[in-house]
Amino acid sequence: MNENLFSSFMTPNLMGIPIVMFIIMFPTIMFPSPNRLVNNRIITIQQQLIKLILKQMMLIHSIKGRTWSLMLITLILFIGTTNLLGLLPHSFTPTTQLSMNLGMAIPLWAGAVLLGFRHKTKMSLAHFLPQGTPMILIPMLVIIETISLFIQPMALAVRLTANITAGHLLMHLIGGATSVLFSISTPAALITFIILLLLTMLEFAVALIQAYVFTLLVSLYLHDNT
Repeated sequence: MNENLFSSFMTPNLMGIPIVMFIIMFPTIMFPSPNRLVNNRIITIQQQLIKLILKQMMLIHSIKGRTWSLMLITLILFIGTTNLLGLLPHSFTPTTQLSMNLGMAIPLWAGAVLLGFRHKTKMSLAHFLPQGTPMILIPMLVIIETISLFIQPMALAVRLTANITAGHLLMHLIGGATSVLFSISTPAALITFIILLLLTMLEFAVALIQAYVFTLLVSLYLHDNT
């Protein structure tokens, strides 16, 4: 039986109705709002980690840039939990969809760029033409800098999509090889199973790192424009 490697990346449907919105909303259950005077250990650990990550990202920002702290911490939690959601068996990873990642990257990038043109107009325009550029190179550099500016949201989305998709495909291939090898050679199957376990741990780290990288780049765009 030929199995489609990309079947796990297809948007799931229930009676012909896409249920991706319910899957996207599911990770919010993992971060409940504290309603007690004394929180339990899980919520306390979550809050301490959130404060630590937020402190690291806000070190480079001005007072005006720190007003985006709620958006940034929400972004990293959302991407991190949806990436981890894909490591569960028979689950769906929304961040493997380029359309969804572009839907996050383009508005955030556009907001940062428009903010820069509003508050730092001269500095934002100066990025298109470095100081001391020869006259003959001015048109070419303006075109190159414009292209590099518009390619930023695409790079954000493609980086996240490619890393998550590649890891899931590799796990799928090694898992299929392990199940086949169990009926052929037990020692070889055990070796591939150990490799699969190590790869799963690596994917756990990649899921969190990619969420941090995505949010950090958005934070740097905001820092350059605030």
